[in-house]
This record gives sequence, C-alpha cells and structure tokens, in this order.
Amino acid sequence: MSKENSTLKIFVKEYPTINQLVILGVESNKQKEQIKKIILSKENGTFIKSNLEKDLNTIKKLFSSIGHNFVEIDTKVKKIDDLNLDLIVEIKKGNISRISSINFIGDKKVRSNRLRSVVASEEDKFWKVISKNTRFSENLVQLDIRLLQNYYRSIGFRDVKVTSNSANIKKEGNVDLVYSIDAGKRYTIKKISTNLDKVFDAKLFFPLEDIYKEYVGEFYSPFKIKKMLESLDELIEQNNLQFVDHNVQETVDNDGINITFNIFEGEKVLVERIDVLGNNITNEDVIRGELLLDEGDPYTQLAIEKSVAELRARNIFKNVSYEVVPGSEANLKKINLTVEEKATGEISAGAGVGTSGGTVAFNIKENNWLGQGKIVQFNLELDEEQLKGTINYENPNYDFLGNSINYFLTSESNDKPDKGYENSVTAAGVNTSFEQYKDLRASLGISASYDDLRTDGTASDSIKKQAGTFSEILGTYGFTYDKRNRAFMPTDGSIIGFSQSLPIVVDEPYFSNSFFASKYTSLSEDVILANKLFLTNVNSLGSEDVRLNKRKGLSSKRLRGFEKNKIGPVDSDDYVGGNYAAAINFEANLPNLLPEKTNTDISLFLDFGNVWGVDYDSSIDDSNTIRSSTGIAASWLSPIGPMTFTLSQNLKKASTDKTESFNFNLGTTF
Repeated sequence: MSKENSTLKIFVKEYPTINQLVILGVESNKQKEQIKKIILSKENGTFIKSNLEKDLNTIKKLFSSIGHNFVEIDTKVKKIDDLNLDLIVEIKKGNISRISSINFIGDKKVRSNRLRSVVASEEDKFWKVISKNTRFSENLVQLDIRLLQNYYRSIGFRDVKVTSNSANIKKEGNVDLVYSIDAGKRYTIKKISTNLDKVFDAKLFFPLEDIYKEYVGEFYSPFKIKKMLESLDELIEQNNLQFVDHNVQETVDNDGINITFNIFEGEKVLVERIDVLGNNITNEDVIRGELLLDEGDPYTQLAIEKSVAELRARNIFKNVSYEVVPGSEANLKKINLTVEEKATGEISAGAGVGTSGGTVAFNIKENNWLGQGKIVQFNLELDEEQLKGTINYENPNYDFLGNSINYFLTSESNDKPDKGYENSVTAAGVNTSFEQYKDLRASLGISASYDDLRTDGTASDSIKKQAGTFSEILGTYGFTYDKRNRAFMPTDGSIIGFSQSLPIVVDEPYFSNSFFASKYTSLSEDVILANKLFLTNVNSLGSEDVRLNKRKGLSSKRLRGFEKNKIGPVDSDDYVGGNYAAAINFEANLPNLLPEKTNTDISLFLDFGNVWGVDYDSSIDDSNTIRSSTGIAASWLSPIGPMTFTLSQNLKKASTDKTESFNFNLGTTF
C-alpha cells in the first residue's frame, strides 16, 4: 500500500492456485477421495500454508480412527509459476495398532468379563480377522467410555468415573488398553414427586403417582427417569396441552435419590425454520423423518433433545448436534441441526464347533443404503445338514410414520442322506412392525414359499408320502410386550410374545401358533433368576398332513441334556418332530461365584420340555412325555474364543430319546 499525490494505491498479492493435488502412499481410491473431501486444500483452490498445517492434522486423525496411529506425512510443492503449483502429499501409514488386551482396574464392582461385553473395543485374536474393533483409535476409546458410563448409571452407580489414560503402547505398536473405573456409591430411588405450575389442572397429572410407585425402591437409572418422562409426555399429548416444559431435579439423600419433576409453562415460542447441515450422503428427508417437531410447531427443549436422541439411535451418524438461534421475530426460533456422517457398512462372520456339530455364519449389512436410511443385509448359515441364505431390505421409518417395513428372500437346503431325503425351500415375503401402545409392539406379514421334498429308497413310507413340490402363501401377525430393563443380558423385568401363521393360498392348509414369556429377577448382585415359558403348535385344517419341514421341535437351548433334534416322535429311526412343543426353564445366573481371573460365569438350570403329536400316521407313538433335566452351565472366555460347557442330568425321558450329559460349544464372531 502506498500513497502517491492524492491517490492511494493498494497492491494485492494473490495466493497461488493448486492445479493438482497428488496423494501418494494410499492405495485405496476411496480413502484418497475421503482425504480430498475433508481437507481445506483443494484442487483449483488457493494454497494457504496455515490451511496445510491443519490438513496434516486432519489426515492424521482420519488414519488414527482406523488404527494407524504412527502416520508420517511429507508434503512437497512443485512450483509451475508465481500463481500456480502442484501439491504432493506423501503418506506413510505405518502399521495398524491392534488392541492386545483390555483390562479394567479400580473400584469397579463389576467383573471384567461382563465389562468386556459392554465396550465396543475387542482384543486382537487370530479369529478376529474381519473385526475393525480390534484396531486402537481414540474415537473407539471415547465410545467405550460412554458405553461404560451408561452401563454403570443404568444399574445405579450414578456418580461413576471412567478414564482411559493408561493405553500402554508396545514396541510393535500394539496397545494394552486399561480403563480405570471408580464406580462410587450405588443409589436407589427413594422418593419421586411432582412440582406442578399452578396454571395447570393437577388432576390431569394424578396418573403419574401410580407410575412413580413402580420405581420407588429400585436402583437408580437414567433410563428409568426417561421412561417416566415418556409417560409424562403422553399425558401432555393426550390432554392437548401446549407450551408445556419440564425438567428433572435429583437430590442425593445418603444412599438414595429424591427425584422431582418440575412441570411449568414454557415460552410461547414457535419453530420458524430448521436447517440440516453436514448430510453429504444421507437424504434430508431421512433426517427430518426422525424429528419430533417441524416448522410452525411449538418449540420445546425436550422435543429437540428427543429428536437428536432419535437420530443418534439410527446408528448412521457419528455425531448429531444442534444450535438454537433467534428467529425473525421475538416469538420465533431457528434450529441449526448438524450431523456428522460415518461409515455405515458392517461385515461379520461366526463359527462354532461342539458336541452337536459345527456351524459357520457370514453376514454383510449396510445401515444407510444409498443415503436413504434403508437397511440391506445378507446372511449365510452353514452346518453339516443345512445351508441357508437370506437377503433383507428394511425401511425403519416407512412413509415417515415411525413404522418399519421389511422385505426378505430366503433359500434353504436340507440334506439328510442317512434318513433318505432332502428338501429345498425358497421363500419371499414382507412384514411390518410398529409400537401399538407403550412397550407393546405389533407385527404383520405375508409370505410365499415353494418346498421341494425328494426321497430315495431308504426313506420311511410316511416320508415318501410327503415327497413332491408344494407352494403356499401365509399371513402372519404377532404382539410383543417388553418390560425388560435392557434387551441384552437383562436383570429385571419381563417380556411376553405371541405370533400366529394363517393360510391364504396353500396346497396343504395349516395354522401355527407360538407363545413365549420370560421373567427376570435380581435377588442380589450375585444371583439373577430367569423363568421362561415357550409353547408352539402346528395343525392341519383339512385332511392333508402337516408337512415335514413345518413340524415343531425344541432347540438345545430350551431343553438341555438331550441331543439336538433327538426327542419326540420317531418314524423309522427318524425324529420327525411333533405337532406340539413346550418348554419351561428355571435358571439362576451366578456371575460372581468363581474368582474374576477365571473369566468364567456359572449358571444352574432346571428344564422341562415336550415334543409330541403325529397327525400323519396313527400307528406312530406320539411321544407325549414330559422330559426334564437339571445341571450346571459355564461360559468361559478362553484364549481361543468363548466356550460354553453344559453338564446335565436328565430326570425323566421317553424310551426313544437320546440324552447328552455333556455339551460344549466354541463359537465367536470375527
């Protein structure tokens, strides 16, 4: 800048332009495109040294998130002229840092074996060849911390503190991951009350008192508070109350927590506009379909918080955040909703071997197909006698109604040369599920299948009569009432379910029913009881018999102490299943019976079961005998993978049943 006479001269020196951005040392074109997408330096953009420094840190964070924690980056500038250059970025990724071990120290009050099932990180084992969670990254560690905090708080440890400042890196680059946990005091819910603004009719909120009684005396959990808030929101909606706001006040009283729900009249503010940012892949209508408020709705902090929670629950975003800013008028608000997308594909495999044989499973899943929020999944299962493949396509929020709809195609082949027959079944269908009432989900479906049963001279006469091809179209419906405290390894609550299949167009009409119920009770931290009931039947509606592949049986998990598929009616030495099956299980899980260093959980069981009924041949014994067994089961996290052992003694059986006093299984996912 200079001044000459009365003229001010300003000289501008432009930043040079990046003609080419060349990335070396990265084989994957997808990774190259991802790098170019997230850095500030762009082809045909300006070259700014301060931006380049930021870009180097961004690239290192990207590779660190997939396990490359020792990345070296060298940059070179190839000058073309004063205003143009080529930028060359050479990346040495280094070895992937694997998690050698995961340990938990401190006053943790929960066994390490249980905590390993809570965290997302996995120890690097030879069978974990596919899992990405064996790679050490700061993002994965932070996820583990959140999962551990949520788990401890859900069982009453409100003030838990979790740190991971002890990630010991070995010479070869692998990591011993150590989480330090201070569980603190375990609280119970001592008292629950409502502090209601006088502008509201108190009678409208009287039903809350009955809900409060269910939780008083139980261990504190933020998820229980969430359920009470959901009940409160239902009351507000049922009574068509507008501009109602509320918050929760928690007061510590020795080992108890006093909870107060403050309900008051909120600001009379409307939502003027919602802007969605950061969705480069996901369609905006997928995001808006999860929002509980829209432009023109009354604004409440609770509604936006619940909307963010719904988006996070979809598992297609790395992070979801929001900012509320003033609108064009005093009674209007604008919401800036920002999402950070992540890789949404999953691949897993599993294998098992035991006294009942071996199995292999393979699964591929995409949770955000084409950015539309749809779920596409392929599953393959294989054992000695069966090969089964399934393709699923699911829309979790069909037509933005909150209902899921699922389409499936499956093919199954069963080969039993020692029984003289084989069959193949191909089926396709569509079903939907939705929340009919609180905790009550309903499901509806329709399916079509084609069954081809082939026999040879060694098959029984009864099975030969069923040989041929058959087709059917079935309708199904069901209900599930779930009051468990959590779906995975519940310790309290219950779940009840019923389903029925009815013929629409079938060659051999039949109907089938299934009912199950489970109740979980924690006597203490050392004893968790589970009582389970299972009932199922299949019956023909005409003169034709129920086909072989439709008949009922019990899995080895429902009736222990007996060989797989070796109970019930027998036709020429072939166990053909029954028209009816039932099981009752009493279990006691003893998680702290053995020392923690054994990595072993023990449980006791008492099982009752029956498979009976033969409609296609009155000369065959229907095998109507109540079987029973008792025993002990152990789950051991061994160096070669998780193993389960079952020692059982059958108390009662039919003469044709084949018993099994010892069973083991080695199985894992990788």
